[in-house]
Amino acid sequence: MEAIRISLDDYVLSGGGANGESYDCKADPTVMLKLYFPGKIQQPLDEMNLARKVYDMGIPTPEPGEYVVTEDGRYGIRFKRILGKKSYSRATGDNPEKVAQYASEFAQMCRQLHSTHVDTTVFENVKDRYFRLLSENPFFSTAEKDKLARFIVDTPDEDTAIHGDLQYSNAIFVGEERYFIDLGDFCWGNHLFDIGMVYLCCYLSGEDFISETFHMPKSVAMKFWDYFAPVYFGKGIPLKEIEELVRPYAGLKTLIIERDTKCPMPEFRAALSSVLTLSA
Repeated sequence: MEAIRISLDDYVLSGGGANGESYDCKADPTVMLKLYFPGKIQQPLDEMNLARKVYDMGIPTPEPGEYVVTEDGRYGIRFKRILGKKSYSRATGDNPEKVAQYASEFAQMCRQLHSTHVDTTVFENVKDRYFRLLSENPFFSTAEKDKLARFIVDTPDEDTAIHGDLQYSNAIFVGEERYFIDLGDFCWGNHLFDIGMVYLCCYLSGEDFISETFHMPKSVAMKFWDYFAPVYFGKGIPLKEIEELVRPYAGLKTLIIERDTKCPMPEFRAALSSVLTLSA
């Protein structure tokens, strides 16, 4: 697919992240641009094609637009901008007294997503993604990798949707409308691989990271999980039992974090203790 050439003079910078920056269109407030850092060409094209497939499935997500390139050779995607939107993390940080309401709404969105069956020939299996991450990780020993691989294999398969980066900042709302965003890691598989990220963002991450990334103190983030879990899993299951189930899947996110930081992360590896201490 050939990229449409655009000028950044028509856009204003509105934010940034690990892979690039976001811009708002000066002439049309309903258009936003996600622009990748220099050198990334295939990634935005792959994400755009994936975003279109996810949108066509009926998953609530902003409609993707065109594949574009700027004068300086940076590639990106144009999306329909959701005016007046707010993420569940920002809303919770701004209104901590509503943490129960926002956690409940987010949990219901996740339940709906994880009950959506997908064509498994079109999207990647989440297990394959983790096997790839595991093979590329230089910090776990061979014995540790064998135990982690066995844990992944033994997780029951499900042919349902996985967001892939299920942070409460990646779900937005305006009025009665709810959307998932940043679905570049969308795949299919067991819902626990997704819920592990929710637990990591609420409980395992440090105070400074949660404050900077999710705009709330960690005490509020922990309350978010405490309200989220009973709505998602059902009120009859003790919270401690839910956390014991979810914790190893949160720990698996270590593979992503260590790939990005290029160093071992013992604070997240601790969540894998129940897996790594298993007998051979």
